[in-house]
Amino acid sequence: MHAMEGRQLRIDFEGQPGRVGTESREQPEAPTRARNTEEDELNTDEGNTRFLLERICSRENMRGAYRRVAQNRGAGGVDGMRADELDDWLRNNYDALEARILNGRYRPRPVRRVEIPKKEKGKVRLLGIPTVVDRMVQQAVAQQLTPIFEPRFHGDSYGFRPNRSAHDALLAAKRRADEGSVWVASMDLERFFDTVNQSKLVQLLSDSLVDKRVVSLIHRFLMAGVMVDGVVMPTDEGTPQGGPLSPLLANILLNELDWELERRGHAFVRYADDFIILKRSRKAAERAMESMAAFVEGRLFLKVNREKSFVAKISDEVGYLGYAFYQKDGELRFCVHPKSVAALRDKVRMILSRSNGWSFGTRKAMLRDLVYGWVGYFRLADMRSLLRGMDKWARRKVRCVYWKCWKRVGTRLRALVRLGVSRGRAWQWANSRKAYWRVAGSGILDRALDNAKPTELGWTLFYPRYLQAKC
Repeated sequence: MHAMEGRQLRIDFEGQPGRVGTESREQPEAPTRARNTEEDELNTDEGNTRFLLERICSRENMRGAYRRVAQNRGAGGVDGMRADELDDWLRNNYDALEARILNGRYRPRPVRRVEIPKKEKGKVRLLGIPTVVDRMVQQAVAQQLTPIFEPRFHGDSYGFRPNRSAHDALLAAKRRADEGSVWVASMDLERFFDTVNQSKLVQLLSDSLVDKRVVSLIHRFLMAGVMVDGVVMPTDEGTPQGGPLSPLLANILLNELDWELERRGHAFVRYADDFIILKRSRKAAERAMESMAAFVEGRLFLKVNREKSFVAKISDEVGYLGYAFYQKDGELRFCVHPKSVAALRDKVRMILSRSNGWSFGTRKAMLRDLVYGWVGYFRLADMRSLLRGMDKWARRKVRCVYWKCWKRVGTRLRALVRLGVSRGRAWQWANSRKAYWRVAGSGILDRALDNAKPTELGWTLFYPRYLQAKC
């Protein structure tokens, strides 16, 4: 903890006591009548947003925002400051930060551009990483805006909302399909976060928030710019992915779409910018697709990718949130989409590559995290045979890693003997010139490192974890 003489700190971080100065001296209590009048005013819909900026800058709200940013860690922005350095920075600069926000002089830094490869070859997803200070301020804004906008959001919107998840969206789609709405209009919004119309978004915020200072603050975040190769480029459209505020702003914009779908009588499910319209016939789904595409482009100023948008029966080729669907006994069931299976195999292949030079401890930790996360997300799917096959393949990959690690003839000989192979057979295979993958599938390693051995050695496999998740 830094001791700064004469500095007054009005916020505590990481549970450390703050210094108290003249700002925190006990003030005379205001008259009860005046206080009650102010409380009554704040309980109105207009009063709920009138002193919003003061609530954003409150000590309790900022402390919660700081903790979320520190907990999430994440990469640094253009200034290079890490999340674990934020505490010390705030102890020296919090008062000035608060003053700049309240008097309208706070200027967010440009975001740092990061390109994430997409599944489509040659395509990337653009992320904008704000500085940790900007992330904290964004988080503080989001914490106060969420209770205001949450009651206004549609019930069939599930993305980035409290106590809602992708599983809720999938189960909602299943309910609609079981009721007979089995034709899906799947509409793809092209580069949604990069093409959000900022003027439209600011208009929606202005219509909802009485405190225009908050609208101005959010607008400055939108226009902060992006740094690419050391050059700051302006951002006159889009809301960069990577900041805590972007998901909420996306929901505020797309809430217009939700209520228009409701007004036109369409059954739908939306998770962030992934949404599907469910109808009882192909023609109805096609009409819904055309009319809503016109609304999205004409009223929300977004771009519909018609090459990726389609109409199909839900049990045929529809993929939603990584899942696929099939009908059994008149009921819609979940399975894993082939693209999700291919992506999983790529991740396992990367972790268990025999040539990446990682230690066994690193590989085991990465595989465990992958298994727990993947099975947790896809636990709604019927995938027993899929995961048995995945484990069979993963065990062979593990055997291949061990065989490559043993490397020398003497090391292989001792390892095979230690695993119960006779010395003669061990000597024969230790001198084998066959390729790694072929040896990993041979009877000798299949017996030495049998199906139970990887688990005994600390490797986490998919099917046992799936059985645990189903319990």
